[in-house]
Amino acid sequence: MKQIDMMYQTMLAELGQRSIDAAWAADFPPDGRFTPVTVKERRYWYFDRPDGAGGRIRRYVGPADDPEIAARVERFKAEKDDLRARRRMVSSLTREGGMIAADRMSGDVVEALAAAGLFRLRAVLIGTVAFQTYAGILGVRLPMAAILTGDADIAQDYAISSEVGDSLPPITNILQAIDPTFRPVPHVSGATASSAFQTASGYRVEFLTSNRGSDDHIGQPASMPALGGASADPLRFLDFLIRDPVRTILLHKSGVPVTVPDPARYAVHKLIVASRRRTDGLSALKREKDIRQVELLVESLQQTRRVSDLVLVYNEAWERGERWQAAIQAGAAMLSDQSRDRLRACLRTGALDIGENVTIPF
Repeated sequence: MKQIDMMYQTMLAELGQRSIDAAWAADFPPDGRFTPVTVKERRYWYFDRPDGAGGRIRRYVGPADDPEIAARVERFKAEKDDLRARRRMVSSLTREGGMIAADRMSGDVVEALAAAGLFRLRAVLIGTVAFQTYAGILGVRLPMAAILTGDADIAQDYAISSEVGDSLPPITNILQAIDPTFRPVPHVSGATASSAFQTASGYRVEFLTSNRGSDDHIGQPASMPALGGASADPLRFLDFLIRDPVRTILLHKSGVPVTVPDPARYAVHKLIVASRRRTDGLSALKREKDIRQVELLVESLQQTRRVSDLVLVYNEAWERGERWQAAIQAGAAMLSDQSRDRLRACLRTGALDIGENVTIPF
């Protein structure tokens, strides 16, 4: 697996810091512009933004001779210049640096949710859109075949959603600003709440939460106060995936700051999830993608000498009991012989590095 040149890894780190800094400047978004207007011989600043229908939305800012407003306008000009520079950085990272750009719909969806406060409210981007960010995190080139997707999956812990005391704007409004055909998907349980939203062309955004309680919760949507009216489907093993997430950048437009699972944790979680998928239809295809992503991440972690990370999360999963152990063994049996050998080697090397015992029953 080819590594990404250090120059581009450094550029990604700089892009990440600049994108995070820019995310605070939300009052005057970069798609707008300051416009001077003279009223009764006095000059005022207004802020114009596109309304999505070919027109504009105009907001009053204040008199042009106010020094604070004048300074704000000058800072905005500098921020616009920085936006263009960040867009060029994203282009270099994807075209020359070997990193992965999000597809347009996924990028637009994640960007809109991020701007609305999704990651501030401690949600985590999971699934293949999150996997796309691992090329930058691990510094390796990942093949496109393991990265193609037609959906975006978002996870949030139920306790966080209940206790954070804040919420996104209505989810339907956010998504319909991207594509007016986004509609709530009727829940399979017959509940009126929706945990998924889909466009007429089939692109799907789904919200998930962890289930560490009774199996009675499975199949029933959980009310999530912080998700702007969306519910979430409770899933086993999800609490393991979203524990101790990491901050990174989704390469879309000028860079979108996101929170994703730790890559080693993602690999072990996919090993478990693959073993629980059905063997027919779409589930079989998803299982194949799960296993391919596990194999790529294990190879990447070995190459970048992060095998101790893998051991720590593997042991955490193994120590959760027989159900988890059976799932890990079943998932490992689906790996190719070469990948299974690599996983064993990584676990043994990582265990020696950090002085831990590890059980490898495959």
